[in-house]
Amino acid sequence: MLNGGSSSGKSSISRALQEMLPGLWLTFGVDTFIEALPNRGDSPRAGITYEQDGTITFSAEHRALERSWYTGLSSMAKAGAHVILDEVVLSGGAGQERLRTTFSEVEMVWVGVRCAPDAAASREAQRPDRAEGMAREQALSVHNGVIYDFEVNTTNRSTDDCAHDVAGWLARDSRPGRQRPKQ
Repeated sequence: MLNGGSSSGKSSISRALQEMLPGLWLTFGVDTFIEALPNRGDSPRAGITYEQDGTITFSAEHRALERSWYTGLSSMAKAGAHVILDEVVLSGGAGQERLRTTFSEVEMVWVGVRCAPDAAASREAQRPDRAEGMAREQALSVHNGVIYDFEVNTTNRSTDDCAHDVAGWLARDSRPGRQRPKQ
């Protein structure tokens, strides 16, 4: 699980990890889910409201569908698929707990992808698919109350370097019960 704010570099790290980690890895995340919604999340039927200050709210129907999404991804991982989740856990620690419960039958490693608010906002301004203000608002808030196994910071480091750090840490990780990806 890569968790970080909008424009922090999670998707680039995910793609780099797919090439670095042993075995075949799939990457899914919030962007994949939103792309599958009506009008790629821009329809009122998608249940997403983007506020002027960069915050986002969701309808109950959207949240129910999101739970189904995560349950499906957990089932894939339980069946043996190697999955990288590229997420923006907007509710911080409470969201982490929901995901830990959903993925309770599979090993899950939490990686924090940090980026200074100004740097994330600068990246966001260059991306036409982003709502202004989200990156700055999320840069710190998505990490509130989240406990990570490992963290990287993309403010002044390339996403490739950060992916190498994650892959290296995974290769060295020796927590009790830790299952390393098979070669």
